[in-house]
Amino acid sequence: MNYVSAENLTKSYGIKVLFENISFHINEGDKIAIVAKNGSGKSTLLKILMGKEIADSGTAIINKDIQVVLFDQEIDFDSNLSIEEFMMTLDSEPILALKNYHKSLHSTDHDFIEKALADMEAHKAWDLENEMKQILSQLKITDLDAKMGTLSGGQVKRVALAKLLTETRAEHKHTLLIMDEPTNHLDVDMVEWLENYLTKAKITLLLVTHDRYFLDSVCDIIWEMEDRNLYVHNGSYATYLENKMIREDNMNATIDKANNLYRKELEWMRRQPKARTTKSKSRIDSFYETEKVAKTDTRKQGLELDFEMKRLGNKILELKNIDKSFGNKVLLKDFSYQFQRGEKVGIIGKNGAGKSTLLNIIQGLEKIDKGEIETGETISFGYFAQKGLTYKEDERVIDFIKEIAEFYPLANGRSLSASQFLRLFLFDDQTQYSPISKLSGGEKRRLHLMYILYQNPNFLIFDEPTNDLDLPTLTVLENFLQQFQGSLIIVSHDRYFMDRIVDNVLAFEGDGKIRDFVGNFSEYREARSREEALEKNTTAKAEPIPIKETVVATENTSSSNAQKRKLTFKEQRELETIEKEIPGLEEQRAKILDQLNNESDYEKIAKLSSELETISEKLENYEMRWLELQEIM
Repeated sequence: MNYVSAENLTKSYGIKVLFENISFHINEGDKIAIVAKNGSGKSTLLKILMGKEIADSGTAIINKDIQVVLFDQEIDFDSNLSIEEFMMTLDSEPILALKNYHKSLHSTDHDFIEKALADMEAHKAWDLENEMKQILSQLKITDLDAKMGTLSGGQVKRVALAKLLTETRAEHKHTLLIMDEPTNHLDVDMVEWLENYLTKAKITLLLVTHDRYFLDSVCDIIWEMEDRNLYVHNGSYATYLENKMIREDNMNATIDKANNLYRKELEWMRRQPKARTTKSKSRIDSFYETEKVAKTDTRKQGLELDFEMKRLGNKILELKNIDKSFGNKVLLKDFSYQFQRGEKVGIIGKNGAGKSTLLNIIQGLEKIDKGEIETGETISFGYFAQKGLTYKEDERVIDFIKEIAEFYPLANGRSLSASQFLRLFLFDDQTQYSPISKLSGGEKRRLHLMYILYQNPNFLIFDEPTNDLDLPTLTVLENFLQQFQGSLIIVSHDRYFMDRIVDNVLAFEGDGKIRDFVGNFSEYREARSREEALEKNTTAKAEPIPIKETVVATENTSSSNAQKRKLTFKEQRELETIEKEIPGLEEQRAKILDQLNNESDYEKIAKLSSELETISEKLENYEMRWLELQEIM
C-alpha cells in the first residue's frame, strides 16, 4: 500500500534553495532514515508532509486512508495537566472509549455503562491503559500525578514520546510515524528499549536521527539530502557511505572531463565573431552548461591538519577522594582520578546519576563536600554544554568567529583563516555571511561547537555534544577529536560516537560508585553483560532448594542424577575449544575497534564494520554456549 507520493518538490527561503525537484515514495512497512547536514531542509520536508508547510512547487499526495503522526523537537502542552491527563488528551477512538469507561465506573446510568463497555470491545481498548503505563515505565516516568509544568525538558520529551507510541498503538488504522531526533534526552537503556520497540513494531516510519547504531537497527532505507537533491540508499549506514563515496568519485571524474572540455570551448568563445549563427548559439548554450559542471565545487576540506594546541604542563587534573551529595542522594563517594595528557574519557550513567555535576566540579562551578582538586596551571578548558549560544540578533556568522581571532594556529607557523575553519565545519560561503538569527537550530548548535573549538583549548569537556548535530557534522567532529592532542571528557548517550572517540570509561553505577574501565563504550557494556550473566548464574546456584524438591530428590535419585551430570566427551571438547577461541576473538575485536577509531576512509570503515559485526556475533554465541556448559556442570 502506498502511503505518500511526492513529485518534483521544491522549497526555498529567500535566495537559499533547500531542495529542488525531489521525488520519492513511502510504502507500507518502510522504515526510512533521513541523513543530511543541518539547514538542508530535513525539518522543512517533514513539515510539508505534515501539512504545516507548503512547497514552492511540486506535489505531495498523502493517502487519505492513513494518519500521519509527528514526534517533533518542540512539544506543546498545558503545564497544569497531570501526566495522566496529558496522555488522555489523545484524539483517538480507543482513548475516548477508555475515558468513557473510567467515567462509567462512577455512573449509575445503565445505558451509558453498556455503551462504554461496547466501545471498549469495539475499539480493542482493554489492554491499552496497561500498555500505556508500561511504555511510561520503560521511559522512567512513574509519577502519573505530577504536573507537566514541573517536569524537566528531558522528562517532557519522554512523556511526549510515550504519548506518541500509545497513539500509534491505539490507532488500528494505517499510520505513518514521523520522528525527529527521538533519542535526544534518553539514556542508553531507554534508547535500546526504543530501538527494540521500533524494530519489532509493524509500523511505517520516517526518522531523523544522529544515532548511527539506532539508525542501523531500526531502518533499512536511507534518504540522503545533499546539494538540493535527494538520494535513496537501500541498506545499512555503511551501504550509504559506500554509495556516497562512489557517487562523489563519479562526480569528480565528470568534473575533470568538463574542465578539459571547458578549456577548449573557452578558447573557441574568445575567438568568436560578434555575428553568430544558430549553430554557434547552440554551442554557446552548451558551453555555459559545461562551465556550470566544471565549476562545481566538490572539495572537502581535509582534516589532516597539525593542530598547534596550547601547551600542556606536567600536571593536568587530579581529583582526590571527592564526595558530593544533594540531600540524601549520593553522587560521588571517595572518588579519585588522575587525568593524563591526551586521554579521552567517556562518562556514562543514567540521567540524574551525577555526570553533569562532575563536569561542573572539574571546572570549579560546583563545590564539593569533601576531597581535593588539583588543576594544572596551563589548563585551558573548553566547555560545550547543552545550553544555547549567546549572540547578537543581526551578527553575521563570520564576524562572530572573528571576534575570537582572525586565524586558527597550525603547527610550523601555519594557520587557518576564520573562513577556512568555518568551511571545515560545513559552513559554506553564503552561510558565513548570513545573520546567526537566520540559521536553523542544528546550524546554531554546530556554530556553538565550532566557537568552543576555535578558542583552541587544551582540555575539552563535552556534555551531550551529539544532540541536534547532524551526521556530517558528527563525522567532522569525530575526525577532529581523534587528532586532538589535549585531554578530553565526553558525556554522551551516543554509542557510536563514544566507540569511535573514547579509550577509557567512567561509569556511574549508582550510590556514588564510579567504575573506571579501560576500553570504549561497547566493550564496557559487553563486560557488564558478562558479569550480570555470571552473577545471575551464581545466584541461581546459591538459592536454597525448596523442601518438597529435597524430598523428591531423596526418594528419586535418578531425577537428581539427571540434573547433576558430567559433560559428555563431545561437550568437554566443545568447552575446551570455546575457552581457547574466546581470547583470540576478543583480541581480533579490539584490533578492529582500534582500526575503526583511526580510520576515516568510508570504504575501509564499511569493511571493518562488517568484520566487527561477524566477530562480535561469534563471540556472543561462544559466551552464551560457555555459560550453558558451565550450568550443566
